[in-house]
Amino acid sequence: MNNIRSYKGISPLIGENVYIDELSVLVGEIRIGNDSSIWPLVAARGDVNHISIGERTNIQDGSVLHVTHKSTDNPNGFPLIIGNDVTVGHKVMLHGCTIHDRILIGMGAIVLDGAIIDSDVMIGAGSLVPPGKHLESGYLYVGSPVKQARPLKDEEKAFLLKSADNYVVNKNDYLTEVK
Repeated sequence: MNNIRSYKGISPLIGENVYIDELSVLVGEIRIGNDSSIWPLVAARGDVNHISIGERTNIQDGSVLHVTHKSTDNPNGFPLIIGNDVTVGHKVMLHGCTIHDRILIGMGAIVLDGAIIDSDVMIGAGSLVPPGKHLESGYLYVGSPVKQARPLKDEEKAFLLKSADNYVVNKNDYLTEVK
């Protein structure tokens, strides 16, 4: 079984020191930056548009990454863009949205087409970010649909990088231990 597959002649481009679990599936036009990690049961399908994942970003177990096709009504469609130092919790669904840098997306959250998440944001577990919603930098967002709960504390902002750094260490262990 090949878990990294091309689609219409386009294959995923994978940076240096990236961990991709053999039980994940990556298909098509996907770019993954250095030191990132893709954990078991992640499904990422860059077939009708592209997916870009930055550096030191972790996509945790069971998450689904997808895109929206280009059309006459929406000439660019909605690619999925994920920045640097992002922690995507277990069973998160990201669909055709833009996620900037230093973000934590809690377990089971859903972020839909055209949503834009500015840098330095936390999204609570189980939250729903509706299509086209813009989440401003520096806040915790929770709920379904998501609402701005409060400004992030300094220690929470620091945790955004710490979380990403912890996953870099973890994926390095997997790169040396898991065969």
